[in-house]
Amino acid sequence: MKISRQWLQNFFDETLPSTDILAKALTFHTFEIDGIENIDGDDILDVKITPNRGHDCLSHRGIAKELSAILKIPMTRDPFSLGFDISKKTDRVTVVVEDAALCPRYLAGYITGVRVGPSPEWLQKSLTAMGQHAINNIVDATNFVMFNLGQPLHAFDAGRLGSSAIGVRLARQGEVLKALDEKEYELGGSTLVITAADRPVGIAGIKGGMADRIDETTQNIVIEAANFNSFSVRKSSQLLKLRTDASIRFEQGLSPELAGYGMRQAAKLIVELSGGAAEGFVDVYPAPQKEKRVEISVDKVNNVLGTKLTGAEVADVFSRLSFNYKEEGGKFEVVVPFERLDIEIAEDLVEEVGRIVGYDKIPEIPLPVYAEGATVNPNFYTAERVREELAAQGYSEVYTSVFAEAGEYAVLNKVDSVRPYLRESLIPGLQAAIEKNRPNKDLLGLEEIKLFEIGTVWKEGEEKIMIGTANEKEGVSEKELQPEKASAYESLPLSTARRYQPYSRYPYIVRDIAFWTTGEVKIEEIEKHIAKEAGHLAVRVYLFDRFEKPARPDDSGRAGGEGKVSLAFRLVFQSFERTLTEAEANEAMARVHAALQAQGLDIR
Repeated sequence: MKISRQWLQNFFDETLPSTDILAKALTFHTFEIDGIENIDGDDILDVKITPNRGHDCLSHRGIAKELSAILKIPMTRDPFSLGFDISKKTDRVTVVVEDAALCPRYLAGYITGVRVGPSPEWLQKSLTAMGQHAINNIVDATNFVMFNLGQPLHAFDAGRLGSSAIGVRLARQGEVLKALDEKEYELGGSTLVITAADRPVGIAGIKGGMADRIDETTQNIVIEAANFNSFSVRKSSQLLKLRTDASIRFEQGLSPELAGYGMRQAAKLIVELSGGAAEGFVDVYPAPQKEKRVEISVDKVNNVLGTKLTGAEVADVFSRLSFNYKEEGGKFEVVVPFERLDIEIAEDLVEEVGRIVGYDKIPEIPLPVYAEGATVNPNFYTAERVREELAAQGYSEVYTSVFAEAGEYAVLNKVDSVRPYLRESLIPGLQAAIEKNRPNKDLLGLEEIKLFEIGTVWKEGEEKIMIGTANEKEGVSEKELQPEKASAYESLPLSTARRYQPYSRYPYIVRDIAFWTTGEVKIEEIEKHIAKEAGHLAVRVYLFDRFEKPARPDDSGRAGGEGKVSLAFRLVFQSFERTLTEAEANEAMARVHAALQAQGLDIR
């Protein structure tokens, strides 16, 4: 996420240190920095937010909180402590949520008498730093709050909605929405939508509809600050091929409590910028987020980290992170902030202590000597031995999908609707792999495709490790791996591979050439000569056939084969940039023919 240094400064009275120091602090304690750029005199940090912290740190407030804890700089203006009353109720809008699991909270605010126009310079500059275009004071205010707090919001033109009845439900098959990007999206039955008068007006957590947009004619607005199920938003985003700043945040999972803070700030800012008045709010929140408490001891922290921290030092970390806690006899009961969805168990608190103190402060302690010697897992040992044996026989290892069209076990969170079961056998995957690889024999220089797989199947009520082999001559078979105990620790051979290279996406062309020769021939030299003449488009040249006709007693030595050696080479032409033409392959082969004939070889 792009983070503005000037924006961060708004959370602090104390002047922040240089951008380099901020970047170093985040890098060594929290997140990597992908780069820094200067836009209109403002340093913008590109912060690589890890997935486990997307729920609280895809925002300036989240990064400011991290820097406050790391650098011990008090965050004097925390938006979570700023008040704006949203308890006032209104009957100007109603909300019905059909499935609270998909929408745990939906807050709607009704604001009247707004004047839509350009945003002030400070707001436009803030959004420009985020790579956003300013639209108008209402839309810009909702975007600002999203980048400030991490809570996505949306504003509807109340007059265009046609109804004060807001609904949240799954789309019906055949429903279509023209979104704000002016594209039409066909909505399936798994996509959550926002409705007015039972027609879709927005794709929940992703994008609003064009018909209810805010423009200069808008007078009254409905603000949405909601919480949507992360899996539902991610699935809809993938199906519709529509990813937005809002969907990215909802996909990470957000606290439903955050919606309240988002509504407070957005309503306050819109009233200030537009001159409107907040009529009231509707809050559908059937199961409020419960307070989370996690216990941890100083001994636990030190045992995991290998440190000798005191209770006071651990307490200091929790205070810097604004974690409320009770401490007694070296044991802490920590109240987890609502936005920190990543903290569930004691080990999560250990991680917080370690990173805030600094991993560079943790002493290096060598591991104790294991007196009993190393042990080898029987399954691993046997699989490696089988792997080496099959590789020595010319087999190549493949990994095929563990999902199947049918089986004993259905997958709860299925990858697709085509293969919703766990496989019972390796054979179907190996058969498919043989068919996919068969056309590439020439490119690989193989006479036959030989594959194997060591993988897990689920059948007869249990999980089994199987060994499957497949080749074009003998077919496909599998057997269960029988683990063998290693008599002693064996050093397994290292890979002899020297170089890896990508494959081309374009088709290849095959040409063969055969000729008679006499006497002692050096295959390698002829192969190099052919490759040189064929040019860089010849990605593979290899001998695929050799036979010899012995000379007869009355052999005159004439060309024709008696007493000669026949060599047949295969050339594979391919480009990494385009599809080759037959003419290009023919031109290369003409050069090869001429070069071989110039050496006195008799082309067959």
